[in-house]
Amino acid sequence: MNKLITLLAVPLFLAFGIVQPDKYVPDTKHYLKFISFNIRLGSDWSKGQDGEYCWDNRKATVVRMIRQENPDAIGLQEVLPNQLAYLDSALPDYQRYGIGREDGKSRGEHMAIFLKKDRLELVKCGTYWLSQTPDSVSMGWDAGCHRTVTMVVLKDKTTQRQMLYMNTHLDHMGRVARAESTKLLARLANQWATADMPILIGGDMNTTDNDTIFNSFHSIKLENCRILAPVTDTANTYNAFGKGAPCRIDHFFQRGLTLRSFRTLNSDYGIPYISDHYPVELIFHY
Repeated sequence: MNKLITLLAVPLFLAFGIVQPDKYVPDTKHYLKFISFNIRLGSDWSKGQDGEYCWDNRKATVVRMIRQENPDAIGLQEVLPNQLAYLDSALPDYQRYGIGREDGKSRGEHMAIFLKKDRLELVKCGTYWLSQTPDSVSMGWDAGCHRTVTMVVLKDKTTQRQMLYMNTHLDHMGRVARAESTKLLARLANQWATADMPILIGGDMNTTDNDTIFNSFHSIKLENCRILAPVTDTANTYNAFGKGAPCRIDHFFQRGLTLRSFRTLNSDYGIPYISDHYPVELIFHY
């Protein structure tokens, strides 16, 4: 079952992608801010595991972070229906797309994308499973669970330009699954994007950004935003609530964007840890 939904017929004359500098000189209002964030699932199981950092104790600070950072889009991983209901009510300025990975409807974790209503228009959206049969609910290769990618074509209401944004969560157990998933992500991006359309892929990749699995992205000219951004950091993104070994596994990869900054949001938003991952933020224009 293909979850592709076309929300707007795009006129043929609409220009995609990067405009030459003599036609477009960006100023502050043209910049966009995107955040990728593994929110940590808020289930009964995780409540017993997470103790003081269970969802009920973190949810207000998650919303505080979003309001304080004020992203134009935020891609969330591990979001369960109860968390979605809370965020929908707490963030009325955003619209949301994403479906449950367990049934293609509402059950299980969502790779949800929240979009600022006054800045971004949702043109097209779809969900695929990271497997050999991406159009249907399925588990791929040696993965430990269902994994999906949420894909949206967005129109910037300020510039009228379009881009492809993909929010995903690679498997935590299967090395083959992670490698094959990046190949699939590259193929899907190539199918959805025109030759010059900007592309941004973000999410919890469950592997460091120097891993060879990301060589698959080279075929569509995707580059590591953490390395490319003129203002950046090398901070760890997985914090394990301070109880395990930290590592850097949350990333953005892009094509066709002009980056201003990449930042790991490890500030204090009211409690030491708003999740077992820190959000990562990218500011750019296109």
